[in-house]
Amino acid sequence: MYEIGVNTWVWTSPLTTVTLERLVPHVATLGFDVIELPVEQPGEWDPRYCAELLDTHALAASVVLVMPPGRELVAAPPGTVRDTQDYLRHCVDVAVAVGAPAISGPAYASVGRTWHLDTDERHRVYAELKENLKPVVDYAAQRSVRIGVEPLNRYETSLINTVDQALEALPEGCGLALDAYHLNIEERSPAQAVRTAAERLVHLQVCGTDRGAPGADHFDWPAFTEAVGLAGYAGPLVIESFTPDNTTIATAASIWRPLAPSPDALAADGLAFLRTL
Repeated sequence: MYEIGVNTWVWTSPLTTVTLERLVPHVATLGFDVIELPVEQPGEWDPRYCAELLDTHALAASVVLVMPPGRELVAAPPGTVRDTQDYLRHCVDVAVAVGAPAISGPAYASVGRTWHLDTDERHRVYAELKENLKPVVDYAAQRSVRIGVEPLNRYETSLINTVDQALEALPEGCGLALDAYHLNIEERSPAQAVRTAAERLVHLQVCGTDRGAPGADHFDWPAFTEAVGLAGYAGPLVIESFTPDNTTIATAASIWRPLAPSPDALAADGLAFLRTL
């Protein structure tokens, strides 16, 4: 049985220490094994206090990085790249504090940043990404934390949309984080994409094809989970969806309508379905 997790974005954004006090026991009561913690801005929540809450409620943690405008590792001024590297190192430190094995997300460019890249420019940008991400990967490795870089769909980035592109773009030692929502848009076979990622797969996020609860959609979940097993993945399956109440995050994720009768319903229905797999 895979551990099942849920991202706090289902209920709120940004995550704060106050909302953690409410959500950690609530997520545990719903029956989840893992709570996924976004680091939107350093300092919004206390990792050490969070670790105490997790221990009290027998929850494990996963950590996701966030790339708003201004966080860039490629085609950006040197100062911006340095600030982004520092932010990613902070996310690694947070993961250490809460006992998460990885940090995951689109660690290359801000979400929503798109531009046309011809073949030569794509090669140059991928080389730049390798150079600028490698120090962060090394920093994480020294602390026994892996980095999972997430391909996003074409409407959210023009840089890395597929597993094949990620494998070409990422430095040695860097892992992959895959999201069923993006796989459904960009990969001809999500199951094959998982098999291609294989041992570099460090994190998996799952939701329905409409960003709602997994299971109430057309995604081929049996084939997907079979591929996950064949890839040797041993981490959690984490439901990632988004509250429509935060305008910034709802706009970034294109959440224009309620995806379930309530956040609790989305989480509970997704958990019940994933347990059947």
